[in-house]
This record gives sequence, structure tokens and C-alpha cells, in this order.
Amino acid sequence: MTPTNTMFARLGRFVVHHPWKVIGLWVLAIVAVLSTAPTLTATTDQSEFLPSHYESIQAMKLQEQAFPQYSAPAALIVMVRADGAALTDDDSTTVNAAAAALTARNIKGVTGIQVTPPSENRLVQVVAVQMTKLTDAADKSQGEAVKSLREQLKEQVRDTGLKAGITGTAAQTLDQTEEGEKGMAIIGIATIVLILVLLLIIFRSPVIALLPVITIGAISSTVSGLIAMAAKAFDLDIDTSISAILLVVLFGVGTDYILFLMFRYRERLRAGDDPKTAMVNAVARVGEAITSAAAAVIIAFMALTLSSLGMFRAMGPALAIAVAVALLAGLTLVPAIVSLLGTKVFWPSKAWQVEPRGARFGAIGAAMGRRPGVFAVASGGVLVALGVFAVGFNPTFDLSSGSTSDASESVAFTTELLEGMPAGATQPSDVLLHSPGAALSEDQLTTYRTALTQVEGVGQVGQAQLSPDRTIAHFQVTLANAPESDAALDTVAGPLRDVAHQAAPAGATAAVGGMTAVFVDFEDAMNHDYAIVFPVAAILIMLVLALLLRSLVAPWYLMASVFLGFVATLGATVLVFQQIQGENGLIFTLPVIMYLFVVALGTDYNILMVARLREEAREGHTPREAAALAVRHTGPTVAAAGLILAGTFASMMLAGNSTLSQMGFAISVGIAIAAFVMSLFFTPAVTALLGRRAWWPGHGGDSDDDTKSRGAERSYAENYYAPPAQRSRW
Repeated sequence: MTPTNTMFARLGRFVVHHPWKVIGLWVLAIVAVLSTAPTLTATTDQSEFLPSHYESIQAMKLQEQAFPQYSAPAALIVMVRADGAALTDDDSTTVNAAAAALTARNIKGVTGIQVTPPSENRLVQVVAVQMTKLTDAADKSQGEAVKSLREQLKEQVRDTGLKAGITGTAAQTLDQTEEGEKGMAIIGIATIVLILVLLLIIFRSPVIALLPVITIGAISSTVSGLIAMAAKAFDLDIDTSISAILLVVLFGVGTDYILFLMFRYRERLRAGDDPKTAMVNAVARVGEAITSAAAAVIIAFMALTLSSLGMFRAMGPALAIAVAVALLAGLTLVPAIVSLLGTKVFWPSKAWQVEPRGARFGAIGAAMGRRPGVFAVASGGVLVALGVFAVGFNPTFDLSSGSTSDASESVAFTTELLEGMPAGATQPSDVLLHSPGAALSEDQLTTYRTALTQVEGVGQVGQAQLSPDRTIAHFQVTLANAPESDAALDTVAGPLRDVAHQAAPAGATAAVGGMTAVFVDFEDAMNHDYAIVFPVAAILIMLVLALLLRSLVAPWYLMASVFLGFVATLGATVLVFQQIQGENGLIFTLPVIMYLFVVALGTDYNILMVARLREEAREGHTPREAAALAVRHTGPTVAAAGLILAGTFASMMLAGNSTLSQMGFAISVGIAIAAFVMSLFFTPAVTALLGRRAWWPGHGGDSDDDTKSRGAERSYAENYYAPPAQRSRW
């Protein structure tokens, strides 16, 4: 037994012989965290995640400095005729009366209501609503104000022939939050039901089925508390999307680790160990593998702290905390509970007492042992074929419509708004002109505004708003295309910023801001991150693999397989959503989200498989025999874990919006590829082809007994080349 295994054996003995102490320590830890942790809050403001050197952030700060009282309308009341006809003068009078009535209500959080003229085609009239600016992510005042406005608005337009609804940032955020809460409930229920059903099928025991749900449910609040502590201590901005991901990570990864342990526990019981000894041996045998796997996942997550985007810097530590707690529970809390239950954990099933024939995975392993090259080429070919479609990946920043259904009021009335206004009216861009040395003249402002209006892709440019000393001017620019569209991003990144900078008067500078500019800078920051975060994570994960396997060869082809899995997953997602469903693009964060789970968890399954390969090789089996045995023994574990984890992430597709659907599909497909293609076929096949060279310069493939090795090699060959009826059972 290696020193590492000895360490885990000691841990197993302590937990098994002192289960109540371990459970008591967990209870104390949970109580301590819950009583001291701050509330975990999240933000949807994407500008909070960008570094200050980006132009969009500089424009925002300049605007706050010069116009502290100014803020873009938080909500837009959109008025149209119910019959779709043009608005009459009487209709406009009704709109003004409705706005006056809403103003008289003094709705909390509303600081101003201003009626704008009807659109040029008179199909739409907008009432701009100013609200108290949010300074705290937990502040719900804007959402409550939107709810109040919607209730009052119904009364104002009843029996007028008009229909009205509210869109804009505050309304979109409210609708996203409400639908997100519904989606979270669906995801939570689907995840738990899926885990229960699959574990019941696998183990035929309600006790084991409930074990992950109860233990992970018990520690979930602790995880949230620890993340809140970390966010407060390190001033991290937690994005709202983390909540949904955190839920499935905790239950998915936690269940995986429990599965790895329980499969090995059952294996040791069948080998003749008594229950306590079986659990000690299970922790000793599987502890190193799942700890190394968790370390790889944690490293992959923590590599995101190198990101220039705040949302990823916060997401990495948050998910790393979840994995670390799940690992600790899997190695201590779960063994303690199982040691108290003994074999009753399998009740009422008796299947744990009998070694199954393992025909399916035994047959796969036997076939792979005979023809590893065929399996390597076939599985690698599948990955490459899917990866070809990744070339067509197009990122989209349309998070508002992607996070809410088309039936939500903000989406429906954004569509109505676009009947009469430029597409960028929902979130105009801002151009800030700064002349620190001298006041800006009217001629300069007129000339500059004219230059902006001539930019291709610009719909309207408002009159200049001047600071008291006339050194800073603000121009509101309405783009001709939807603010999150590719065309709008191209306009801001190219001609608008070029003209804004070049047309500035001598001695003046310009900065383009607004949400579209934020998205442009986001894209630039992410391209920067791809070049740093991914390579660093790959190097660190390879170091973990090298330490675990004592090999300099295996980490290279293991990471190559994970890279192929990543590209294949992206290609499959592009194929389904862009090619088949015809969507314009995939959410811009998808490659990073896939990196988090496909790379990290793909390594997870590879580690489990290759650790068993090394174990079988050390038992004296030939490389091909070791691959066959590893697939036979570990195949069911990887398949079950992959099925459960892929299923939990697939539950995100039930949330009812395209953003979570894309994430759920990509992650679940990526995990399925990692489990059923990479780990079950590609990794053991390549290891079998490389033979003992895979473990160089270590001795992972060397037997302590050469005679045993030669005998095993002969028996292996005799067994597989014998007639099927005469083959011994593996």
C-alpha cells in the first residue's frame, strides 16, 4: 500500500471507529457557519464585473462625475393601441393623463415620470420612468416599483382602447428574477427526483437513494454560508447565474463522490471484508482517486481567479468551495453514517452479497483488450467529428430575452416598442465628450453631434447634456439595432468609437459607454482570459495527474482527450442550437461554463479510470488485461456517475429559458462524452496501446512478481482466444 493510501486508511479507520464524533463535528460546523455567515447576494449588473481600464467603465465613471443626478430610465412604459392602429391626439392625451396619475401616486422608488412624443409612425408612445439608483445587490426597490406601476397602469388604460406594458432594465431584471426562481424550483425538484430514481435503479435500496439527498442537503446551507463569507472577505461580485449552477454542482459532484465510495464499499464486502473493514478499505482505495479528482476540479475552478472579469473571479472560488465541502463530506460524513448502518444501507436488496456477472462491461473490456486500436480510433473519431462544428460558434449577449420567456411582459412590450422606435431604444449608448482645458462651445457640440448621427448603425442622437462648467457633454445615442445584437456590437466597437474619438475637438477626449459598450469590452476581456486561464488550468491539472500517476506520459494524452471532449461538446451544442434550431448564437459565457465542467469533470472521470488502470497494472496484469479489468470494474461506476451528473445538469433545460437550456444541454452532453466516450473507451484504449510506457518514469505498470505477471499474461491470452463457451468469467 502506498503512503497516500496509508493516509486515507488512517482517515477511514478514525471515521469508522468514531462515527458519532465525526457527525457531531459536522453538526457543530454547520451551526457555526449558519450563525456567522452574511447573506449571499447576487448582482445582474454586468458592468460591475469589468476592470476599470475598459472604455465603457471609464465612460460610466465620467458620467457619474459630471451628472450625479442623471440616470438612464430604469423602466419604459410602452403605450400602443389595442387594435394596432396609429395613435390619435386623444390617445396621446390619455397617455399624458395616465402618466400624471402615476406621478400622483408617489410610488416608492420612482423619482420621475416623463412622457416622450409619439414615434414618427405614431404606433408607439413611451413614458420614461426614473428610479432610485441601486447601490446594493440585495436592493429590491426597483422591482417592487415595477410591480406597483404595473398594477396602477392596468387601471389607467382600462376602457381606453390602449394597451400598455413595462419594459426596460428594471422590468427585465424583475422578470428574469421571477422566472429564475421558478426555474430554480424546477431544477431543484428535477435534480433530487433524478438522483433518487437512478440510485434506486442502481442499488435497489431507498436508503442509499436518500443518502446523497440528505447529506448534501444538510451541507448545502453551509456551502452557501462559506461562499458568502468568501465574497465579503475578498469583495467578490456574485453573479445571479451561480445559484443554479451551484445547486447542480453540489448535488451532482457530491453524488458522484458518494457513488465512487459506495461502489468500492460493495466490492470490498463481496470480497469478504466485514462492514467496518470494507469501509476502511473503500476509503483507503478510493480516497486518493476522488481527492485527486476533486483537486483537479478545484484547480480548474480556482484558475478563474486569473480572469479579468469579476463574475468569473467570483464563480471560481464559489464552485471550488462547493466541491471541497462535497469531497470532505464524501470522505468523512458519508463513511460515518454508513459505518453506523452497516449492510442495512443496502436494505431491502440482497444483491450486494453476490458478485454480478458484469456481462456488459466485461464484454466491452474484453473487446477493448483484444483491439484497443479500434476503440481508440473510433472514440477519437466521434470526438473529432463533433468538434468540427465548433468552428461555427457565435457568441450572443442577448441575456434578457434568453433568460425570460417570450410571454413575459418585458419581452412582449420590447417587441411592441420596436414597432415604432429604433431597436436600440431599450438601452441607448452613451458618448461622453470631455474637454478638461476649456468649455465646449455650441458650434463644437453641434459639429460633434452631426458626426455621430452620420455613423452607420446609429438611429438617433440626442441633444448634448452639459455639466455645469461645460467641460463634459453627454450624448445619448440610440442604435439602429438591438443593443445586444452582433450588429450593435460591431457598430460600437468599430465606427461609433472611431468617430467619437476622431471627431472630438482639439484637446478633448471621448468615451463610449452603455450596455452595448460593456458587452464589447466583455468580449475583449474574455478573449484575453481564454489565452491565460485555460493554459494555466491545463498545466496545473497536468501536475495533479503527474503526482497521482507518478508519470510524465499519461497526463499528456489524458489532457488531450479532455481537450477533444471540450471541442466535441461545443460542436454538439452549435449543431443543435445554431444549425438545427436556427438560433443566432450561444450565450457568450458558454465556453467558460463548459471549461468549468467538461474540462474539470472530464478529468474527474479520467482520473477514476486511470487510477484503476494503474491499480490493476500493479496487481501484475498486462496493459491490455489491466484495461479490460478497469473497464469491467470501474465502467459501472463511471457510467452511473456520468448518468446521474449529466441528468442533473440536463434538468436545467426544464427551466423554460434558452440561456439555461443551452447551459444544461452543453454541460450534460459534455459530461456524457467525458464519461461514456473519453473515460470508458478513449483513455483505457490509449493506455493499453502505450502499455507500460504510459507510466514512465514511474513504475505504475510494474508487477512485484514477474512470474505472476507472465502467468497472468498467458491466462489472459488463453482466455480471450479460447472459444466463447470455454472462456472464464471476468
